Amino acid sequence: MKSWGINESKLFETDWWGKFDFEGITFICTPAQHFSGRLGTIKASKTLWASWVVKTESNSFYFNGDSGYDIHYKKIGDEYGPFDLAFIDSGQYNERWREVHNMPEEAAQAVLDLKGKAMVPIHWGMFSLSLHDWFEPVEESEKYAKKYGIKLITPKLGQLVSTESQNVFEKWWKVLIDK
Repeated sequence: MKSWGINESKLFETDWWGKFDFEGITFICTPAQHFSGRLGTIKASKTLWASWVVKTESNSFYFNGDSGYDIHYKKIGDEYGPFDLAFIDSGQYNERWREVHNMPEEAAQAVLDLKGKAMVPIHWGMFSLSLHDWFEPVEESEKYAKKYGIKLITPKLGQLVSTESQNVFEKWWKVLIDK
């Protein structure tokens, strides 16, 4: 961040479970299960990977970034849940990568563990890193959300989402599948 010109006085670092408040918003650094660094062994795992809890007086959400399924979801849910929204890594999965990316049913289980009121699938449809079709993660999220009674939120790019009023979400990806 400093190399991009961000003033050091505006930066805050913390370990897992550390928190800071900013203008009525509490940010809590929470565990994730992944690795850091994209340069192989040169800079691998030199920084902490994390998920985030964000809370205001009236709303809360969880953002897992990238993570494989493990007990950290339940610990976070027990400590800080329930969450209005749970943004959950739901794509780019592969059995061989399950430690660092949720498998489809694990993504749904993570929402249950977190006590999430609604799931927003993330990490799908943009880049193809795995062998599944680009739309498979959202189709799987839809299947498991239905199976477990989870409200699924799938906004179009740029669509606003409100936790205080009814939203309408089209299954916009379905018209693109056959193209």
